Amino acid sequence: MRSPNGTLVGTSRVLVGLVGSGIGPSLTPALHEREGDAQGMRYLYQRLDLDVLGLGAGDVGRVLDAARLAGFRGLNLTHPVKQTVLPHLDTLSPDAEALGAVNTIVLGPDGIAAGDNTDWSGFATSLRRGLPDAALGHVVVLGAGGAGAAVAHALVRLGAGRLTVVDADPSRAAALARAVPAASAVPASALAAALADADGLVHATPTGMAGHPGSPVPAELLDPRLWVADVVYRPLETELVRTARARGLRVLDGGGMAVFQAIDAFRLFTGVEPDADRMLGHFTELVAASP
Repeated sequence: MRSPNGTLVGTSRVLVGLVGSGIGPSLTPALHEREGDAQGMRYLYQRLDLDVLGLGAGDVGRVLDAARLAGFRGLNLTHPVKQTVLPHLDTLSPDAEALGAVNTIVLGPDGIAAGDNTDWSGFATSLRRGLPDAALGHVVVLGAGGAGAAVAHALVRLGAGRLTVVDADPSRAAALARAVPAASAVPASALAAALADADGLVHATPTGMAGHPGSPVPAELLDPRLWVADVVYRPLETELVRTARARGLRVLDGGGMAVFQAIDAFRLFTGVEPDADRMLGHFTELVAASP
């Protein structure tokens, strides 16, 4: 049940889920459930894998309807539905509206589906903690999907002077650049030129995930003067992170973003303040125990 101010109290039942493709390796369910247990909640976090369900990104509205009927408190969203879900939501937070992407949906008792985005805040917190002195004069963002939009939004909030957006789909890169102050878009063929005068690179595509192996950036473009941040966290050490570290670059893996976006989402789902240090500790244990 909820207190008069909306905060969960007692041994409330909390049912939430993760919607996306190839999400079997995700540590997010266990991360949420461990914190729920520590808070004295009956917290169940289920995977709703589109690949397993035989559905595509365009079917996310059907998944949302089913979650409503099943009594879900909320959903997290990942690739490839962070943007395709937008027409199916009743409200958007200012951040979600600005980004044009949603990774968190809170389902109210009245059936209202409220979209929010904790990816940007999760990345911002991770970058401040992991690379506190990272130069932000010019940053290249590789990937203009939902994660790329969140990263770009976060970098602007952190004071980045200039952003260059690179994506295999030039129209998508251009759309993100139009939506973000001090940003421009270049084709993927111009990545080398963009990195030549950049301070840092943020990678925000699925490349490097368990189901999408490889590196999105040729090793020769990873100059030691750059810092590199990856949003992928499964595996934690992607080929990009491993190669950049070996070449002497300062690197930030995707673990911090994964934890801090989960912290913010847990708060939205429950109205309860999670313990950040405890969740960071749980994440470290889960990574160590995972294959």
